[in-house]
Amino acid sequence: MDTSTAPTRVGLIGFGLGGATFHAPFIARTPGLKLAAVMTSDAARRTAVESQYPGTQVVADLEALLTLTPRLDLISISSPNASHYPLARAALEALRHVVVDKPFAGTPAQARELADIAQRVGRLAMPFQNRRWDGDFLTLQRLLRDDALGHIFRYESRFDRWRPTPKPGWLLVDGRARGEDMLHDIGTHLVDQALVLFGGVTHVYAELMARHAGVMTNDDAFLALTHASGVSSHLYMSAMAGQPGPRMSVFGSRAAYMKYGLDVQEEQLKGGLRAGDAGYGEEPEARWGSIVGPSINEVVPTAAGAYEQFYAGVARAVRDGAQQPVPVADVVAGLEIIEAAYLSHEEKRVVTVGGTGDG
Repeated sequence: MDTSTAPTRVGLIGFGLGGATFHAPFIARTPGLKLAAVMTSDAARRTAVESQYPGTQVVADLEALLTLTPRLDLISISSPNASHYPLARAALEALRHVVVDKPFAGTPAQARELADIAQRVGRLAMPFQNRRWDGDFLTLQRLLRDDALGHIFRYESRFDRWRPTPKPGWLLVDGRARGEDMLHDIGTHLVDQALVLFGGVTHVYAELMARHAGVMTNDDAFLALTHASGVSSHLYMSAMAGQPGPRMSVFGSRAAYMKYGLDVQEEQLKGGLRAGDAGYGEEPEARWGSIVGPSINEVVPTAAGAYEQFYAGVARAVRDGAQQPVPVADVVAGLEIIEAAYLSHEEKRVVTVGGTGDG
């Protein structure tokens, strides 16, 4: 716990889409945090950091980052997926707190190891699950709290995109091991949201496909999760969706909620809008979802998205000893589901989570 008045000095590893869009803008604007350094070896990204964040140091490698003076307190990792675990381990062992973008690690065992190291050295290992603050997700949480839909029996969630050019990592034969696949990319978000909404999972069924020419892993996937609560979650993710389906469809005993369109924050951030600016996180009325049932048919305003809440929670955890915004146990559960999904696909069966029997 940092009780000093000096800001927590943060070093950001990576300034690609993730670092430049989802990390740096929030670190720089969060009270109590200071974007002190960025690690990138790319000349154009170095120039971008120097232009957008004057006074932020730019270094080319981890050794330089960890030996900066004054010392960094927190390392935020938004580098290629395969590097997340080794970089997080190195930073923790250098007695720094860490924030790790998804996937937090490649396997549940690696995630548990990072948690164990963090506990041993007295530092925090914090998974970055920013889509817990998507506007549609926040809206659905409110509807569930208000019991607006009745008893929920099925939840459908989609991230459909059209990306005719595959990511380079998906062309590698070891894409799964490197975390370079649809399940570790988009699937991490969808599984996490389902777990937060409806609790632990008992059974997993999966269909994993490679649609792009030359792709060596999955770029189109479907997961069916059976929650201990009785809810069935159907999760769809694709990089080859010419026409996106509903972002969310939630079916209950009293009514259903349906919502189209992805959260607006990513496109706003890419366009230069920042948390706190007028209109940030606010979705146009034309994209609001609806509740429909035998005795109801109404449009539901989408809650404002709030990615800034993640780093606000990081600041409270580091400086005040508050609970970290996303527990490692949550991402361990998600990674266990991803492993079960691979087993389900390979053996063409329903997998019992935590066991090997058929459902």
